[in-house]
Amino acid sequence: MQKPLLAMLIGSAMLTMNAQAADLLQVYQQALANDATYASARAALAAGQERSTQGRSQLLPVIGLGGSSSKTTGDFDTKNPLNPDRALDSSNNKYAIQLTQPLFRWDRWESYQQSKLSEAVSEAQFAQAQQDLIVRVSQAYFDVLTSQDALTSIQAQKTATTEQLASAKRNFEVGTQTITDTHEAQAAYDLVVAQEFAAQSDLEVKRAALQQIIGKPAGSLASLRTGVKISAPEPATMEPWVSSAEQQNYGVVGAQLNVEIAKREINRQRAGHLPTLDLTASKGRDSTTGFGINKANQVGVTWSVPIFSGFAITSKVRESIALEDKARNDLEATRRAAAQGARQAYLGVNSGLAQVRALEAAEVSSKSALESNKLGYQVGVRINIDVLNAQRQLYSTQRDLSRARYETLMNGLRLKSAAGSLKEADLAPINALLQN
Repeated sequence: MQKPLLAMLIGSAMLTMNAQAADLLQVYQQALANDATYASARAALAAGQERSTQGRSQLLPVIGLGGSSSKTTGDFDTKNPLNPDRALDSSNNKYAIQLTQPLFRWDRWESYQQSKLSEAVSEAQFAQAQQDLIVRVSQAYFDVLTSQDALTSIQAQKTATTEQLASAKRNFEVGTQTITDTHEAQAAYDLVVAQEFAAQSDLEVKRAALQQIIGKPAGSLASLRTGVKISAPEPATMEPWVSSAEQQNYGVVGAQLNVEIAKREINRQRAGHLPTLDLTASKGRDSTTGFGINKANQVGVTWSVPIFSGFAITSKVRESIALEDKARNDLEATRRAAAQGARQAYLGVNSGLAQVRALEAAEVSSKSALESNKLGYQVGVRINIDVLNAQRQLYSTQRDLSRARYETLMNGLRLKSAAGSLKEADLAPINALLQN
């Protein structure tokens, strides 16, 4: 009765461990809450959303209250012997409230339009940060799985090489094989042990990279199911993806907004040649000891016409025109980079799918070749090195196959990111390919 109970407990423990394996969506939610780069982008968005309010404030009235209080003491010299000096002791209190409403200030209007565009830029930058987080989390997640698969493959190869080394030693002891077979098996074993150390170190590095994003150590991760089928990009032609990247990529959107801001800056600097007009209104009270109280209410307009400013405004206009030209060239460079990114990702997805199919066929062939070499070794028509080479070929093929699958999935995400259409919902189909 004890053995079945022990088996049940072990099985329950394994199910609990598997149930705790985090999938891609769960890791992404952890990154949303803990990634410092994303938190910085969120704070930058909150700051950017205040710019339109600040720009509008320059068009609204300004109301201020001011005043002063003073006391004067001393002697008043009359210079008249019949009228002696008199003591001077007085106090003065005054205050005024003033309102200023801009009526015509073209530079402030352009600043307000720029502030709205700047807010839109911050929103585009945050949208890009959201896409970047999806890509960074997925890349770090699949990097861990790639390292895990590589380590698992090397450990399986180590087990097979150990068995082959033991077999070579037994056959040498009974005289059916030479010492060369033993040396070859020992060399293969030593090599795979070194590879195992390197794979373990690489796995720790990849886990640390994922921890940097999610803010805590990464536990066990759900891996790809065996024999998964990866879908081709839709639409299946490159041109729609490139066209979308040239228009909807968030980097391109931000660059287009910067061009509009640069245009507005030219108008804002040219406004330095224009007159300004403000409405002013004030209400005040002035009281001085011995002189009574004065009250004054005032309403009027103030205007100013610039005549000469030492060519400063003309120079600033020329500077703004040059910066607008720079913004246009930056937009073109960003648009070309986005299009190139879409092309590379599209080709990466399609070549990755072809590579996956080829490696799947190679895996089947490698398994058959390994079985044939093992059988040939047993009957004496194959030598030990043939079996070792066949094992190495199989595990190398399996490692390349898993890496190709992960890279194909990543290129699919990069393609949508370049096109400006990557969203959290795009992780769901990939997450469905995982298993605990």
